[in-house]
Amino acid sequence: MCISRMQEPNDKRPDDTALDEQRRTLATQIAEIDAVLPGTLVTRSTRCGKPTCRCKADPPQLHGPYHQWTRKIDGRTRTRLLTPEQAARYQPWFDNARRMRQLLAELEDLSLNAAREAEDCPEWGWGKSARKNTGLGAGSP
Repeated sequence: MCISRMQEPNDKRPDDTALDEQRRTLATQIAEIDAVLPGTLVTRSTRCGKPTCRCKADPPQLHGPYHQWTRKIDGRTRTRLLTPEQAARYQPWFDNARRMRQLLAELEDLSLNAAREAEDCPEWGWGKSARKNTGLGAGSP
């Protein structure tokens, strides 16, 4: 299928309209996302180094839970302990960041598919020789 550069809405094939609608839907969902926090929030329980501590008992009574926010800053991993209240308050923001990444990945996939189809379109002037250099060929992700 060849997607033309600029077609009037009446000239679009049903497949083109469906793809446009999918892209618009993804863009709308992305726009509705509020605050996002990068990184990961994990809850851990740990053992300490004291040989007679309760965490060494049978069964062990671990220390915690500790809420840790881990993220990259300037290429280095940074971890910050959060209170239970902070973890609860910011959890939706971590969820939003995960959802944002999912939606962007879907939008990228749709765009890559559209670009692959455009490569095979004579109107665009993209031939098989151009495909080798673009990273958009049939074997590309």
